[in-house]
Amino acid sequence: MKYYLDEDISSKVAELLRSKGLDAVSVHERGLAGAQDEEQLKAAALEGRALVTRNRNDFIALTARFYETFQPHCGLVIVPHSISGADFEFLADRLEAFAKKNPKGLEPYTIT
Repeated sequence: MKYYLDEDISSKVAELLRSKGLDAVSVHERGLAGAQDEEQLKAAALEGRALVTRNRNDFIALTARFYETFQPHCGLVIVPHSISGADFEFLADRLEAFAKKNPKGLEPYTIT
């Protein structure tokens, strides 16, 4: 599982994930803070990464559009607002646990 953290997730979480041996980058580290959501999702897909965000509604709609237009997509991990954005360690632990359950990444969708 490879992660691409949206700008609403602190780059500190990416640092913590890497310290745990996971492959994680943030929008901030890529110099894409402020870019449109579609550009973020495309960047994540190009790198084979699941996008991690708190921006649920926008990315669900964008994911549906990617599916309908046959654009590559490597998954979406939505962080609920019940998890504090300031609790970097807790979020990193949860993402680590999720990665362990999905070591090969998320199942790709299929177009039939």
